[in-house]
Amino acid sequence: MKMYQVDAFTTELFKGNPAAVIVTEYWLDEVLMQNIALENNLAETAFVKMLDAENYEIRWFTPTTEVNFCGHATLASSFVLFKDYTAAKTLRFHVKELGIFVVSQEADGKIKMNFPIRRAKKITHYPEVLKQILSKPFKNVYLNHQAYIMEYANPQDVRDEKPNLELFKQWTLNQAEKTQPKRVLDLAITAQAAAPYDCISRYFAPANGIDEDPVTGSIHTAIAPLWAEKLGKKDILADQASARGGKLYCELLENERIEISGYAKLYMQAELHL
Repeated sequence: MKMYQVDAFTTELFKGNPAAVIVTEYWLDEVLMQNIALENNLAETAFVKMLDAENYEIRWFTPTTEVNFCGHATLASSFVLFKDYTAAKTLRFHVKELGIFVVSQEADGKIKMNFPIRRAKKITHYPEVLKQILSKPFKNVYLNHQAYIMEYANPQDVRDEKPNLELFKQWTLNQAEKTQPKRVLDLAITAQAAAPYDCISRYFAPANGIDEDPVTGSIHTAIAPLWAEKLGKKDILADQASARGGKLYCELLENERIEISGYAKLYMQAELHL
């Protein structure tokens, strides 16, 4: 079985967010998919099931769990499909909980992904433990289905932040036990950025097996609309300031949709012996 590893949201090897991609004609056993993701030990391993040349189903696994949405692994999967599996110019991913993602590729290789916006609401009553988890001051707190989003006044504080990830992990897992179904929240930090970028962010998901995610497409369905509203513009250029770094081109569309675009670079093709 063939597997690809692709660096997403970058034009350079060893930058962006690496994802593994496996394209199949049928779903593998869930335990096997989880074991493959654990063995890969990447933020996500994507499994893509072919329906026809333009339609696919997709699932995403971290080293510890299946997640319901992953942007960078969708970008990596699209890159692989356009490269080796289809001559179509537009793809449609059928996603169990989020409908259809329409994806296209431009002549220069940029991949454009149409996602639903998942807005974050500002909250004034937030868990006090967040002040213990974070070492830098924050000015606003937002929440969507995926994560707490902390707004900082200073972009350098986003770069310098060293959160207490073990505390956040344990607190998050304890909170998840109180919800049905279990809801494991992650943590994003963001601030307005200096030109050419509009915003800067970082993303932490230790309870989902990822201490810091290098580049997170999914959370920008909340972060980009947040900054679009604050800055009064619909096009947002986002910098994810992890050690690897990544660039996301975001454009707000009609009907609560957002287009998140980026480049990808192939690192490896491998043969799995299962």
